[in-house]
Amino acid sequence: MENEKSNSSLKAIIMVLSILLLGSLFYIFKLTTDAKELQTEVTSTKTEKENVLKDLQELKATYDAAIAENTTMSDELIAEREKVVGLMAQLEKSKGDAASMAKYKQQFLALQTKMKSLMQEVEVLKKENKTLATNLDSTKVVLADSKNYNQVLVGQNEELSKTVEKGSKLSVLNLKTGSYKLKSSGKQIETDKASRVDILKISFTIAENSIAKSGDKTYYVQVIDSKNNVLGDKATTNFGSQSLTYSFTTTVKYENKTVQVSQDLPGKKFEKGTYFVNVFDKAELVSKSSFTLR
Repeated sequence: MENEKSNSSLKAIIMVLSILLLGSLFYIFKLTTDAKELQTEVTSTKTEKENVLKDLQELKATYDAAIAENTTMSDELIAEREKVVGLMAQLEKSKGDAASMAKYKQQFLALQTKMKSLMQEVEVLKKENKTLATNLDSTKVVLADSKNYNQVLVGQNEELSKTVEKGSKLSVLNLKTGSYKLKSSGKQIETDKASRVDILKISFTIAENSIAKSGDKTYYVQVIDSKNNVLGDKATTNFGSQSLTYSFTTTVKYENKTVQVSQDLPGKKFEKGTYFVNVFDKAELVSKSSFTLR
């Protein structure tokens, strides 16, 4: 009887121990499963945080490259880049739990959408700037060609002006001097003997010139004897820094046609030797000749 009781108690103890063992094994299994799930969740959250940080860094790099191109949108691009930098700083400080990660991921997606929109605008501006640059280069070429053409025209005009100026000057031709003795009757007898000469008759021709300026023209005639004396008025006039001593002046009305000029220069006691006759248009010598009295 006692043996039966002992066996019953032993069975009961074994049953209890079995139940406790099963409970312990179930508890250990539950703890292990929860730990693995927690580790998986932590690892997943950490990976997601790293991925979002990486995506934000790529956003920032995109903005840095666009800002470096110095477009007219630089201020707006800089502002958006600062938002990205701020979100990166917040994310790095966060614990990285699922709730905060969902919030950061949503903010990243909004920033990414804004970036794509801005990059499209940047591309449009780059194309417009390229077109403007091409047009500007074409304009520069046209302006350079026009400048060169104008310089050629200026040079041609200067040459033409010089040619016109040169062509408009009057030519004094056929400068001649005759020496005469004046009779009491008024008759003039030509002679080359110095002691008999009373008058020198100086004549020249102003040639026809259709492009010359018409009007009164004054010429200064200078007669120098063999002893280098200026005959006649011996008047002196100045033309700028130059001075001219002349024998007489003669003024004619020029109307673009040939004009014959003749004027007498009276004198006494003409010297023997060679005389020089010069005709000046202001300070410019326009004709010269010489003659000899014996």
